[in-house]
Amino acid sequence: MTETVVIDPRFRGPPDSANGGYSCALAARGIEGPAEVTLRSPPPLGQALHREQREDGVALLDEGGSLIAEARPAAVDLDVPAAISLEAAVHAAERYPWRDRHPYPTCFVCGPDRDPGDGLGIFPGPIEDGTLYAAPWTPAAEFATDDGSVREEFVWAALDCPGGIVTDLLGDVGRILLGRLAADLRRPVAAGHPHVIQAWPLGRDGRKLRTATALFTARGELLATASALWIEVA
Repeated sequence: MTETVVIDPRFRGPPDSANGGYSCALAARGIEGPAEVTLRSPPPLGQALHREQREDGVALLDEGGSLIAEARPAAVDLDVPAAISLEAAVHAAERYPWRDRHPYPTCFVCGPDRDPGDGLGIFPGPIEDGTLYAAPWTPAAEFATDDGSVREEFVWAALDCPGGIVTDLLGDVGRILLGRLAADLRRPVAAGHPHVIQAWPLGRDGRKLRTATALFTARGELLATASALWIEVA
């Protein structure tokens, strides 16, 4: 079975390609439960992409048949740090380190140059002890289904960028791109309600950097987790 999708330029990460988490969610559609998506090339904007169901998962292809992403079922096994308070997350976001040095300042999720309300507006910064990054997030109603639950592509997107920004804790890191994202969306995310996103580093092997993210309600209920592989490209 093949389905055609088009990624609106609004949902960009770098200027000429889609946000990685958003793209991974499109590839993961049709997979029941947690999924892992490997990005093989930058997802193009405004072009027809073909999602092809395969025996071992899903492939996302461009118009010429080149592979953009591969998705498969996966486990997301993480030791998740305890949830911090919403107040602490607000204070962490005030220290957002990429505000003046963002490599992709118009990113849909974390770009400081987006107009208010045009992007997700997630700006993670270090908490007081410096062990992880955090930010508040109140999803807008436009990103939800009729029942008020945030659509999965926006939850994946929200789990993506904080993991890239927290690579600051892995030493001197250049420009990075998402290579792989595995996400476990455990419970619905309610639009219009404040949440807390936390990100922490897992390790580094040369140009490969691994991080994790978690999404909580303001009361500390865990809603979703993700692990990511980032590739340093410059």
